[in-house]
Amino acid sequence: MSDSYDALREPGYTPEVILPVDSELAITRRVLEETAPLNIHSRDDMLQAAVALDCRVRALVAALDAERGERR
Repeated sequence: MSDSYDALREPGYTPEVILPVDSELAITRRVLEETAPLNIHSRDDMLQAAVALDCRVRALVAALDAERGERR
């Protein structure tokens, strides 16, 4: 029996707007600070953190790829 679910993103998803690496890194650091105090025992808090951090990691990787001249 398999569970049905909705994926967070399509495979290979890349953010539409790619900021410079320094900007993405600053935003990522801010999100890390904002998610650090969330309650690890709260499903809602952990879902919020996971989505926010997923978005930031994808944006940061896209910025690094763009800086290196790699577009995926």
